[in-house]
Amino acid sequence: MKADTQILDKKIELIPWLTSLEGNVIIEKLIQFRNAETKAWWKTTQNEKKASIMKGIEDADNYKLKPYSSAKNIWKVVIKFFRLNMQ
Repeated sequence: MKADTQILDKKIELIPWLTSLEGNVIIEKLIQFRNAETKAWWKTTQNEKKASIMKGIEDADNYKLKPYSSAKNIWKVVIKFFRLNMQ
């Protein structure tokens, strides 16, 4: 919990600094860093996870989504099953 607070404090400290920057050099370097980190995340993601993500995007593009209430109902059944079998 303390580490979370320290990270949050650092983020809050960076906000005024970022908004006070006048030159483009640092901002461009930060954007490049962010983009590189995003690309690195995808490159290090396992193929199975990539396939699952791409399938989800494809389903969303084709309006093949299930409502949250359906997922919630499924989990209610699963939890009830485990509670009954854990006794």
